[in-house]
Amino acid sequence: MTGKIKFVARLWYYFRIGYGTYLTFLLGYVSTLVTLYYLAIKNMPDLLTIFPHFLEFVVVGTVFGAPLSIIIGWLHLKRTAAFRAEADIGVESNPYYYKLPPGYNREVFAPLYLELLELLKRLIEAQGLLPDDEKSRIEVLECKLRLLAEGGFVGSPRYKM
Repeated sequence: MTGKIKFVARLWYYFRIGYGTYLTFLLGYVSTLVTLYYLAIKNMPDLLTIFPHFLEFVVVGTVFGAPLSIIIGWLHLKRTAAFRAEADIGVESNPYYYKLPPGYNREVFAPLYLELLELLKRLIEAQGLLPDDEKSRIEVLECKLRLLAEGGFVGSPRYKM
């Protein structure tokens, strides 16, 4: 049953991205232009002299609207706390900040780091240069790395996959 739920969840995600990012953007853009022109400009004679045809309004609206939208988007990403809050929420809810993603991270890098850590610990211990407090810190890291390499979680994620 979990495979079907995951499949439906993926389809739902693809639908939201396609609909929200592309389809509604185009429909919203066209709808806004049509509404503004035919309900606002057509009923104001002064504006109708500036924009006697719908196409002229579309061109002027796009020429001024696109840069304005870019500036607003830049301000949202660079100058407001809203984007930072969105990023924080994404980090908190993304389970891959608490576990290794499948693939080369789990299959190659985690075992490599674990092996290097164990070899380095043995070398330093053999030379008698490893105090007990540092040894316990290394052992904690070894346990966490081993857990990650086996597909487990570290930290406290909100949701486990």
